[in-house]
Amino acid sequence: MLRSTIAAIRRTSIRSYTTSLEQTTKQAGIQIQQAPNFVGTWSKSQRPKEEAMSGPRFEQIDLATQPNAMAAIELIAEEPIQFVSERVTSCNGGGGPLGHPKVYINLDKPGAHACGYCGIRFEMNHHHH
Repeated sequence: MLRSTIAAIRRTSIRSYTTSLEQTTKQAGIQIQQAPNFVGTWSKSQRPKEEAMSGPRFEQIDLATQPNAMAAIELIAEEPIQFVSERVTSCNGGGGPLGHPKVYINLDKPGAHACGYCGIRFEMNHHHH
């Protein structure tokens, strides 16, 4: 008797269940800048921030509460070029836990050459003999 009563309650509850939730759309309002120090994207494969910050991962669209790091491409451009006297130099990003694997950079061609990991630029100092 008890089992049949519970089963009847379950069937009734399931049939009478409805929802009043409606799909909402998020409005960002103003155009979102890619970074505080950079307006647009800096890579072909990078999506604009307003596209990237959509979907279930970004329910909170108040950008004041979201991380908003500076664009590294602009920050590294502010670093001065490091002039070296050798044809080949190495970069480890500062070493230790904050660095990156050591790489060797060939400076035979004229101009500045950037590290593939951190972007620090190196150039051979052409001294006259």
